[in-house]
Formats: sequence, C-alpha cells, structure tokens
Amino acid sequence: MDLASVIGLTLGVILILSAIAMGGSVNIFFDIPSVLITMGGTFAGILINYSLSDIFGLIKVVKNAFINKLPEPLEVIEQMVELSEIARKEGFLALESVDLRIKDKFLAQGVQFIVDHYEPENVREMLETDIAFLQKRHALGQRILATMASLAPAFGMIGTLIGLIQMLKNLDSPDKIGPGMAVALLTSLYGALWANLICNPLAGKLEMRSEQEVFVKLLMVEGLLAIQDGESPRLIREKLYRFLAPKKREEPPDPGQVHGVDQSESEDSLYESITA
Repeated sequence: MDLASVIGLTLGVILILSAIAMGGSVNIFFDIPSVLITMGGTFAGILINYSLSDIFGLIKVVKNAFINKLPEPLEVIEQMVELSEIARKEGFLALESVDLRIKDKFLAQGVQFIVDHYEPENVREMLETDIAFLQKRHALGQRILATMASLAPAFGMIGTLIGLIQMLKNLDSPDKIGPGMAVALLTSLYGALWANLICNPLAGKLEMRSEQEVFVKLLMVEGLLAIQDGESPRLIREKLYRFLAPKKREEPPDPGQVHGVDQSESEDSLYESITA
C-alpha cells in the first residue's frame, strides 16, 4: 500500500471539510443537481472520448497509485547476480527450476528465453516490446485521468451558467434564487476539487509509477542479457549499478557472500527473495 497516496487524499478531504465546517454547516455544500452536472457530465465526456474497455481498464491502472508492488532496484540487481551465479555453476538449464518459482512474469519470461537458447537480439527485442506496450497502457490511463481533469472544471462552468440562468429567470421569486445560486457556485467547486484533488494528482502518480516500473524492467533486461552472455556476477553487479544514482549504490557484498548468505546457499536465497 502506498501510504503517501492514501495520506494525501485523506488529508485533502479532511482539510477541506474542516475548513467548510468552520464557516458553517457542511450540508449546504452538498447539492444533487450540481453533482449530476459535474460528475455526470465528466463521465459522459470520457464515454464519448474513449471505449468502454479503456474506461474499465482505468480501474486496474489506478490501483497502481495505491498499491506498490515494485521491487527495489537494489533487490533486482542482487537477483540478477544470484541468477548469474546459478547459471555459471550449473548451466542455463538450472535456471528452468528457478523460473517456476519466480512470481514476476516479465522476469520469468526472460529467464525462459535464456533456458530455451533464444538469440540475445531476439530476447532484447521481445522484452523491450513488452516494455513499450506497457508504457502505452499506462499512458492511456494517464490520458483518461487528464481528460477527466480538463472536463470536470468545464462542466463546473456549464453548471454555473445553468445556475445563473435559473437565478435570473426567477428574480421575481426570491425563494427560487437560492437554489439557482447554489447550483451556480457548487458546480464550479465540485469541478475544481475533482480535477485538482483527484484526477491530476492520480495522473501524476501513475506517470511516476510507470517510470519506476519501466526502470526496473530495463534493469532485468540488461541483467538477463549479461547472464546470457556469460558475464561474471561481479561484472553484472557493477554494470547494473551504473543505472543507479551514486548515492543509491551500495558497496558490493564480499565475493563469498550474497545478502549475508554463503554462495553455496545462494540458490535458496534467490528462491526466498523472489517468492517473498
């Protein structure tokens, strides 16, 4: 669970409701016609702009903003090192038993390519194609949220115009001026909140998540290709460390140790770290 997203959303709602409550009753800020115009109009707009499958797919993509399942880059690097040790000690076929225990489908697929003796250029091409289409799927979710962020204030303004028309039409009926003014102001409020508290922040978080996931997968690609090329575990570690900012790099473990475990136990360590 990504605490930053949960805390930020919860804090934003609490602060806004608290500020409203300090100035009077919260109930006056709830208006069904305003909700129908702003939220209903926004939803209708994205239905026109995107397909149903794209919209339903957004739910799965948005979960990435609240659920963080990505491994740390340093963990991925050590996994690559441990895989290379197994391959050097027991051969590529030994990776097949490891492949059955790897939960990350992308990494498992890459390991299987090596076991099946695919050419390195084919391995890179297929894995990078997976990454490219992953980016497209994530970008689609970001575009839908960005569209919602632009539509919500626009429909809020439409609601404001509707409310003003209703108010001006009923100037001779003072009891009807209040509801018209409520629609006029609350639709703009709802549109601004929906865009700036929900849609834009979620789009930004999804963009960051996408960059992190692509980075982790690129680490896996380079590590797998290095393993296939027969490079030493130490060289693979040093090569993959180049992907990290200097302050995030750690001193490589002693040659006889991996995560504090003897190399004779490295295969068990790999199983535990990947299936954790």
